[in-house]
Amino acid sequence: MIIKVILMKIAGFDIGGANTDLAIVDFSENGEIKNMIVDFEYLPMWSDNQRLSDVLLNLINKNDDLDKIDGIGISMTAELVDAYNKKEEGVLDISKKVINTFNIPIGFVGTHKLLTSDEVLKNPSQIAAANWIATSAIISEIDENCIFIDTGSTTTDIIPIKNGKECCEGRSDFERLATGELVYTGTLRTNLSSFLKKVELNNKEYSVASELFATTADIYNILDKINDEDYSCSTSDGAGKSKMESMIRISRILCADMDILSVDDVIAISKFAYKKQVEQIAEGLNKVSKRENLNKVVTIGLGGGILGKEAVSLLNLEYISMNDFYTKEESVVAPAIGTAVLMYKHLVNSS
Repeated sequence: MIIKVILMKIAGFDIGGANTDLAIVDFSENGEIKNMIVDFEYLPMWSDNQRLSDVLLNLINKNDDLDKIDGIGISMTAELVDAYNKKEEGVLDISKKVINTFNIPIGFVGTHKLLTSDEVLKNPSQIAAANWIATSAIISEIDENCIFIDTGSTTTDIIPIKNGKECCEGRSDFERLATGELVYTGTLRTNLSSFLKKVELNNKEYSVASELFATTADIYNILDKINDEDYSCSTSDGAGKSKMESMIRISRILCADMDILSVDDVIAISKFAYKKQVEQIAEGLNKVSKRENLNKVVTIGLGGGILGKEAVSLLNLEYISMNDFYTKEESVVAPAIGTAVLMYKHLVNSS
């Protein structure tokens, strides 16, 4: 399909393991963003991936008219969920669901370029976990030489940008885990025992039970760093999301309960866990910063101001928040916005 106009409305989706994010972007005739609507829906792809098509349509129909959308951009990380035996299987399943849902031009963000529907079905390995490339498209407009930290619900991307282009040493998640560019820790869904082996409490050191008793969402719920809307994932025990229910879950990581621990004890545990998670991100950031000789850091995502900012401060680097340029809601879905930008450029170059 040949696009003859430059003024367009593009829907960018970032399909994650837990959340599917949307940005509907109106582009002016000179390619600038005129207007933007962002939204997301919790969709656990490890159990409910069959609902993907309905979620995609629901997100668009809730916010705009599908008939007015000129193109769909897709980035994804959901191919990693354990519903799929291989990443390629996940990419193909997700891509086919998207292709069968929309009858307009679709582009998939790849590790080297944006792929058409036909290309992605032939080369599925090229688009696995490439949403950080989409984010680079908008962060480079903020600063041409920086590192951006995108801390979402599950993972943290630490991406260097030089002369307006991302310059990652790794392309796949597997490679980036070795370069410091991917830290598998997030603001909501991370099992506390994945980074906490010991907890210091009341001048004693306690080993942590290696079970999924509590997640980082409980920590930031208790510390008032997220609100009810932010706590979008399921709880580890299937119970509610009140502060007391979060405290009960956290007490279990020390094989205790709220008869054994006080509220102050659980708050102290939460603060200790927060400090350790910041250090975990700072380790990756320090590795990338020293290697690339970059000292300016842009933080984005749900955890940008919670974890990213503190990691930057710990290393005495220069801090910039994406929230100074975009709203908090837009910052949280930055990969979806970047995906829409890349799709727009693709359609313009194809016209």
